[in-house]
Amino acid sequence: MAETFLFNIAERVVEKIVGLTVDEVRLAFNVKTDLKKLEDTMISIKAVLLDAERQQHQNEKLRLCMWKLRDIFYDAEDVIDDFKCEALRKQDAINHPNINNLKVRLLGSCCLPLSFYLKMSHKIKDINGRLGELATEWKSFDLRQCSDNRHVFRRETISFVDSSDVIGRDEDKKNIISMLMKPSEARNVPVIPIVGIGGLGKTTLAQLVYNDDRVTSLFPLKIWICVSEEFDLSRLLRLIIQSVNTGERCDDSTLDALQAHLRSLLTDKKFLLVLDDVWNENKAKWVELRNLLRSIDGLPQSKIIVTTRSLKVSSIMSSICPYELKGLSFEDCLTLFTKWAFNDGDERHYPNLIRMGEEIVKICKGVPLGVRTLGSLLFQKTDESDWIYIRESEIWRVEQHENDILPVLKLSYNHLPSHLQRCLAFLSLYKKDEIYFSYRVINLWMANGLLEHPKQNQEWEDVGKRYLNVLEPTHIYKNDPFLQVCQDEGIVRHFTVRDTPQQNGHSSIRILLALVAQYDLELVQLDVKTAFLHGLWVDFYLQNLLLCDEKLVGVPRVLEEMKNVRTVIIQDASKESKTTHESLINLCLSNFNYLLALELRRSPLTALPNSIGTLKHLRHLDLGRCRSLHELPSVQRLIELRHLTSLQYLELRSCIELKCLPEGMQYLKSLRTLVLGGCDKLVSLPRSLKFLTKLEHLYINFCASMNLKMEPEEEEDKDLQLILKTLSLFGLDALRDLPRLLLQGSSCTLQQLRIRGCPNLSVLPAWLPNLTSLQELEIVNCIKLLAQPEGIDRLSNLRELTIHLFPELSKRYRENGGEDWHKIAHIQKVVITDEE
Repeated sequence: MAETFLFNIAERVVEKIVGLTVDEVRLAFNVKTDLKKLEDTMISIKAVLLDAERQQHQNEKLRLCMWKLRDIFYDAEDVIDDFKCEALRKQDAINHPNINNLKVRLLGSCCLPLSFYLKMSHKIKDINGRLGELATEWKSFDLRQCSDNRHVFRRETISFVDSSDVIGRDEDKKNIISMLMKPSEARNVPVIPIVGIGGLGKTTLAQLVYNDDRVTSLFPLKIWICVSEEFDLSRLLRLIIQSVNTGERCDDSTLDALQAHLRSLLTDKKFLLVLDDVWNENKAKWVELRNLLRSIDGLPQSKIIVTTRSLKVSSIMSSICPYELKGLSFEDCLTLFTKWAFNDGDERHYPNLIRMGEEIVKICKGVPLGVRTLGSLLFQKTDESDWIYIRESEIWRVEQHENDILPVLKLSYNHLPSHLQRCLAFLSLYKKDEIYFSYRVINLWMANGLLEHPKQNQEWEDVGKRYLNVLEPTHIYKNDPFLQVCQDEGIVRHFTVRDTPQQNGHSSIRILLALVAQYDLELVQLDVKTAFLHGLWVDFYLQNLLLCDEKLVGVPRVLEEMKNVRTVIIQDASKESKTTHESLINLCLSNFNYLLALELRRSPLTALPNSIGTLKHLRHLDLGRCRSLHELPSVQRLIELRHLTSLQYLELRSCIELKCLPEGMQYLKSLRTLVLGGCDKLVSLPRSLKFLTKLEHLYINFCASMNLKMEPEEEEDKDLQLILKTLSLFGLDALRDLPRLLLQGSSCTLQQLRIRGCPNLSVLPAWLPNLTSLQELEIVNCIKLLAQPEGIDRLSNLRELTIHLFPELSKRYRENGGEDWHKIAHIQKVVITDEE
């Protein structure tokens, strides 16, 4: 799928070039002319990239050329982002004329020197030159423009199976044959769906049934069609006709002619039609085929078997309860594994290998295709070290063939829309079974430019939530969803990243992503085996790194060779590895100049390195569970920190030694989301937050000492224009006041206000009804709060009110009897309860 990502990158670069303003690009040094040339070249290349996708599997030179293009495209994107960042710095200097530090003012006033444009001009010319060098080779491939109907891997199956190779499916076979022998009652041709996860053996079961003597005698005519991705009526009719009349070709026939011909072939014939590997969830397409079959005389005696991974597909195609195929028993899996790993009878000579085989079989969770793949790998290998290697290694090191387990997983991945594939890839960087928050994931996607531009009346978060809604039910293995929601609080969802059968803590979804991205070890010159042993996971483009610090022995040299890294996640560092950890972070900060997202989880750092300020493209900074962190860069260091003008997301979680945020936070002009959680010594928010005119979401959770009293103090505070939309305050023991400065400044934009577990909040401010855009108000377990403010009935946009665990309010607002019920009767959803 590398070429699909190339198409997305090219599209993004063109959009960024077009989006540059006159202020961002001067005419000096022919920058504008060079950019126009780059734009035209990118457009022409993008036009044929989808055709390159179709050809690159059979053309090694084309594939290598596309890898070269990838590097050039990323360099082009870096140059455009440099323009944007410099423009942001210039705007920041203009908007802050009262900064006392003279040096900062001088830097701001000259943040776009002529030397910058000269440097950019050279870079753009270099990029155009590199594209020119590839032009002759690119044109030689004779690529053509085509529409964006992404090619996907099509799996082909046949009807034959050697029953002696099949283990553990006798009862399933008996049950399906019994369903076939039942007389039909409806006018429709009966459809029997077989549903199960990839590699479970749905096709094998259908083959067993298809070749059984009882079925052959019951159905004189049998037809086997592998549908795979393309549920196209004309194609299916051609395949059925060719199956009935062996070898007949009707490629040029019209759809009407195909229908008439098929009716003539099937009328008054009793047939069994197997539609193997169906993915189509468009009911209209199935109805087309169903209606055609209805028109054939003698139809009710015929039957259809459908194999699919999707319960939705089965519900569209049949009213019959689907036959859900389960995994094999451990005993059957072991028998199957032994059959593929040994010649008949040889296994009794290797009891130690059989014991290791039992552990290997458990990896596959009853999936016969996985059992067979691993058994085949170990065939005739009697050295215990080979078996230990498989038991403790990644399954993806297996050489893959068409029917092995990873191509089956690849088909599941390819079935996702292209814009979701990279989002799913990023989720693979997350640690298995650890709880994550939806807003963190969405902001990580946003930082890497993976979200579609919001439509009218939508926010970026709305797009991200829509993506999560699609991915949540995604089953790379059908019965084991990749994402599992463990708590849904409306605004914030808590979920865990799950996985398919996995080995030694590493997930096969990562293996899958490496496969579909056509990871070429020789091309990138990376010893991936060594990288894994160092606790390093590198994604498909060497752009996103997950570094498990606890497994690192020194800093892997491979990091020094990388330049295009956009995301770094460093987790599980120990105090003992502090020196290595600091070296690792410093290397990342100095080497990855275009870093977009940085997550330091459980870092032993006591202070954030000053070099963080050099990451002018950084949009996402997550300092979760950095329990030793007690200092962020102070005001004096903000000469460098002010470069962080692109930062959109900042999370400080469980930083239990952190006492304050820097007053200089006004430099974070692009900040949209601020998350503070478990920072027990953090007492207050800096007043400089009032300068963050793009801040939309503020989450403050379990900061025991936090007091949010922020009253307007200056004349300009009265007309403050902020755009805060979400404020969540959870578990704040010291909270007595709401931040008036921020809330009144956002009175026309705030939509959600959620207050939970704040035991010392005794009164809501009288100005609360001035929040005219408020749609959701939640107050839970605030035991000293006795009354809502007067004027709650003025919150005309309020759609949802939740009041929980304070009896006095619950009594006053109770429907049909509460003395203040009339004040909230206009609200669509009211949830009031006194109980835990």
